Order: sequence, then C-alpha cells, then structure tokens
Amino acid sequence: MDRPLVSVVIAAKNAERYLREALDSVMAQTYDRHETIVVDGHSTDGTAEIAESFPGVRHVLQRGSGFAVAWNEGIDVAQGDVVALLDSDDVWTRDKLALQVARLHAAPRVDCVLGHLRFFLGGEGPPPPSFRVELLNSAHPGHMPGALLARRAVFDTVGRFGAAWEIASDVDWFARLKDSGTPVAMLPDVVLHKRVHDSNLSYTAQVPTYNREILRALKESADRQRGRAR
Repeated sequence: MDRPLVSVVIAAKNAERYLREALDSVMAQTYDRHETIVVDGHSTDGTAEIAESFPGVRHVLQRGSGFAVAWNEGIDVAQGDVVALLDSDDVWTRDKLALQVARLHAAPRVDCVLGHLRFFLGGEGPPPPSFRVELLNSAHPGHMPGALLARRAVFDTVGRFGAAWEIASDVDWFARLKDSGTPVAMLPDVVLHKRVHDSNLSYTAQVPTYNREILRALKESADRQRGRAR
C-alpha cells in the first residue's frame, strides 16, 4: 500500500503545558492519512480538554500506569498498519510522516524508518544540569520513539515496551529492535524536534537509576547476541 493508515500514539499525563504544540505538529503533517490516539494517564490538568478539542483525536484513558504501558495500550487500539509515536512535549517536522511512508513504500523489505532529530530549549527556565548544551548545535540520528515509523507487525516481532523499566523502556526496545535483525532505514532528514526542559524525565530522573537501567539494557542485549551466536 502506498498510502497506509498511520496510527499516531501520544502518551500523556498532566501534559497541558506542551500537548497542544505536539498535536498541532501532527495535524500539520503533509501526509494526511493518519489517526491520532492520546493515551491519558488520568491527568488532573487540562490534558483531556486539549486532546478532545482536536477533531478526530481519540482520547483514551490509560488502564495501567507508566509511559511504556501507555504506548502499548495505544498500539493495542491502533487501527493503522503503520505506527508512529510522539512524546507529548515534542514536535514533528511537517514532512515527517510523508518522508517515512515514502521510504517504506520504496523499500518493501524495510520495516522501520528512523530520522534525525534536533534538540531545542523549550522550557521556562535553564536546561537541566545533566543536558549537554553542545547537543543543540547539530542534528543527531533519532534512535527514540518520536523519530520512529514502524509497520505494526514490528511490535509483534520485537515485542511491546517493557513496563518494568522506570526510565529506559525505549532504550531497551531499540536494543531489542537491533538484536532482532529487523530491517531499519535511517533518513538523513530531521523529522523530530526534541524539547529540552526542566521536567524531562530523561534529564531529571536520578542519575543512579538511569545508569543502572542503561547498563542492564546493554547487558541484556549482549546476552541475546551471545545466545544467537551459539
């Protein structure tokens, strides 16, 4: 199919601060055959009202807890053959979906398409101390959910996001993607603008927890690779 339905899944909890910008970037896509699902972790702010103010957006109350579970629940109810994920505080470029769908169509054996990202300062105060400001100066390969477009079947092959991770469920998932041998293409284009602000979980979480989970993800990846080599 050259124009598949793309299911856009946004996990949101108390996301009123930036959710409208994220949804605006979805609605502005030049590729218009998509549905949008906002999985709401029972927010107590205006998240629900913002999501429901956009025509056609499905606002779904999360059954479980955590962002990994929210992504999984969104994928479960998605109707498209292709899935894209977006954090509620980030924004896409206008041609994000068009570029990635075109790549899937041009290479039927490719199951995932990634693009590059740029970080930007988007908060009301200074960046978190753990963020390296030199990252603002260039584009970077986007090995993260917001830069991904994947055939839905990939989430059956690789599995869903792990609910047991506090922070690094996406790191673990991308490691499993690599280890699975799934064909992945990387576009040179910037498709995601990644917001850096004082509430970013990746930068405000406790460093020991983050480091511990990264080491665990790397060890589990190495174990998988050794298991296949036997």
